[in-house]
Amino acid sequence: MHDADLLRYSRHILLNEIGPEGQQRIQDARVLLIGAGGLGSPVALYLGSAGVGQITVVDDDRVDLTNLQRQIAHTEARVGQPKVLSIQTAIHQINSSVGVTALQARADAALLDSLLPGADLVLDCCDNFATRHCLNAACVRHRKPLVSGAAIGFDGQVCVYDPRDALSPCYACVFPPENTFEETRCATMGVFAPLVGIVGTLQAAEALKLICGIGRTLTGRLLMIDGRAMELTELKVGRSPTCPVCASAR
Repeated sequence: MHDADLLRYSRHILLNEIGPEGQQRIQDARVLLIGAGGLGSPVALYLGSAGVGQITVVDDDRVDLTNLQRQIAHTEARVGQPKVLSIQTAIHQINSSVGVTALQARADAALLDSLLPGADLVLDCCDNFATRHCLNAACVRHRKPLVSGAAIGFDGQVCVYDPRDALSPCYACVFPPENTFEETRCATMGVFAPLVGIVGTLQAAEALKLICGIGRTLTGRLLMIDGRAMELTELKVGRSPTCPVCASAR
């Protein structure tokens, strides 16, 4: 670690749970971020500011004026740009030493199978069940921890699904793919702007804890956020012995 790094990351290094060894692990980490919108924005900015060595961002959308109410990594000047390039710019404006790979693409199974072997962990910041289930299945196949977040209206949730942990459920254990969920989107339902910041920041915190091996993560715990009352509710979630995704992979 260079002298400039010791100064830049000194407030992390001062924490006994992180120290110089933990900060080095952060700088050596390779993170895959799926989604560069409301959740992906705070995740990218905090992981970039913390010094994560390599961040790969996948999203096929472009910055729209309606995004700017909550997607804080984007700006008026970058309306019309691919979100992955906009978020790459935002990260580099904070920390030019972070490697950022911007992929303007939809996260399908083939792409995920090519990217996951080179990632230490994955962050689910997307906005639809199909991609979430595809991402979860890929994480189970490659045994990569998945930090999942969601937000709509005034309600949010965060959970960690870790295939390396024999007791951890996967996303499909909690939200079975055969169940029919009504797909709700910000474009029709709206979303409270700070809520995506709260959820995304919690995702970034869980990612850094996993990288450093500190604290107690949200593995097996679904954290529900009620933004109207600002109440947090924790639900214990366990493995499903009949899960179509992870039961046979254990």
